[in-house]
Amino acid sequence: MSRSRDLILARVRGALAGVPDVEIPRAYRGPSETPGEIRLFEERLRDYRAVVHVVAEAAVPERVARSLAERGARRVAVPGGFPAAWPAAAQAELVADEPPLTAADLDALDGVLTTCAVAVADTGTIVLDAGPGQGRRALSLVPDYHLCVVRADQIVAGVPDAVARLDPVRPLTWISGPSATSDIELNRVEGVHGPRTLEVLIVT
Repeated sequence: MSRSRDLILARVRGALAGVPDVEIPRAYRGPSETPGEIRLFEERLRDYRAVVHVVAEAAVPERVARSLAERGARRVAVPGGFPAAWPAAAQAELVADEPPLTAADLDALDGVLTTCAVAVADTGTIVLDAGPGQGRRALSLVPDYHLCVVRADQIVAGVPDAVARLDPVRPLTWISGPSATSDIELNRVEGVHGPRTLEVLIVT
């Protein structure tokens, strides 16, 4: 295997012998420092068939309780670091992930509540990095319903802005709407790679 690779690389080098170096332009789009537009983020989420609510911070506990009740969610996972006041009015049983729940336990839940690390207005993407209130990756991928709370100051304009805020060594989960895929005939199937229902509370 190594001999074949060396032979191929030697032929490439031989073919390129005498060819002048070409300067490759690197004018990539970088962070803009422009705040993300809440309305655009909301529109993108709805395009992905996510359920979206824009609420004031004081109304978050009531909206969380109502969303869980409307969903019929009776047992909901809440990762460590999630603000205790937000699910305080909910009638659902709040399940901690300490010690870590098994895959079967996660599958038996009605949903999960999380915060996020950053959100992208241009693409309607939410990014989790396993920080406070977000939990490990399986926690937001296995339950069929994900209720995510996004603060307005976490919404950035584009992907470069999000990358600039994120730590690349952390486990990043990029979520653009509910899990969905299509077969060759474009028949849409939801819930294959993650939650079938994504609900987002944007806190202004």
